[in-house]
Amino acid sequence: MTSGSGDSRHGAALRRAVCRTDDGEKVTKVDDPEAEAAVPERLPTAPPLTERQRERRRRILQATAQLACRGGFEAVQMREVAESSQVALGTLYRYFPSKVHLLVATMHDQLERLHGTLRKSPPAGETAGERVAQTLMRAFGALQREPRLAEAMARALTFADRSVSPEVDQVSRQTTAIILDAIGGLEDATAAQLSAVRVIEHTWLSTLITWLAGRASLAQVRADIETVCRLIDLTETEPGRTAAPV
Repeated sequence: MTSGSGDSRHGAALRRAVCRTDDGEKVTKVDDPEAEAAVPERLPTAPPLTERQRERRRRILQATAQLACRGGFEAVQMREVAESSQVALGTLYRYFPSKVHLLVATMHDQLERLHGTLRKSPPAGETAGERVAQTLMRAFGALQREPRLAEAMARALTFADRSVSPEVDQVSRQTTAIILDAIGGLEDATAAQLSAVRVIEHTWLSTLITWLAGRASLAQVRADIETVCRLIDLTETEPGRTAAPV
């Protein structure tokens, strides 16, 4: 029996396998790595995790980071992650429906850890723009020390579709929080200031991807980040401006 190439691709994207969680629950997983980012959107947000579930999730993210550090994006295989984190494969798919979901969540976890480190030693620049640039270059340096992990997480971000929106939003919010802390909080940030923060965030991620691809030097990365961070100094709070929600 034959079919067109379009049907073959469609079939690959829909191939599924049933596996069990640690609790014996059956879940469906994607059987084709190339179709992982095309999994259907998940149901509404689940209840808060228990302490046991949070610990299990921490082990999963730690195992993912370790595998990515050793071999990059291709080294992160769901079965390997399950074995390394000592959870059932079905449990892993219940937490993260695909490798893309998993790696984007890992990026959020890495940024959250980095944020804690940065808070212990805040930047010392005279202007908000200088402080943000210093902070983002320190964050860049941390990712630079583990280039395979950084490359894996960046690739996952570029592959992410709408089904990964919650995880991508978490990465964005964490990056925004890092920038706002460097500025000085901006509890009453204006729309213009938040717009500048978004542009800075986009530029930072873009320069990271460009550097990982070997298309930019560290000096170019620094110049781009320092340039875009000056936007913050051009958007100081104006009298009468309405603060925008963060």
